[in-house]
Amino acid sequence: MIDEQSSEQRLRRLSWRCRRGMKELDVLLQPFFEHRYISLSAEQQACFEAMMAEEDVDLLDWLVNAVPAPDNYAPLIGLILELPLA
Repeated sequence: MIDEQSSEQRLRRLSWRCRRGMKELDVLLQPFFEHRYISLSAEQQACFEAMMAEEDVDLLDWLVNAVPAPDNYAPLIGLILELPLA
């Protein structure tokens, strides 16, 4: 029961972190989190959580391919960009 609660709290915090305050990031990150995060491997989930600690300007640059994403984030960026926009 405690693990379930801490897991739910972790997911709620992460969901909140996907709301970045930049519309462009919100449009990409929130749907990815809602539809794909739970099906990621534990390693991919940890990578996503680490990526959410990065600066908004860096995330935006990586997601619009203005700057190549760091090697550790590149596969995840690819998964995010595969999700069709609503």
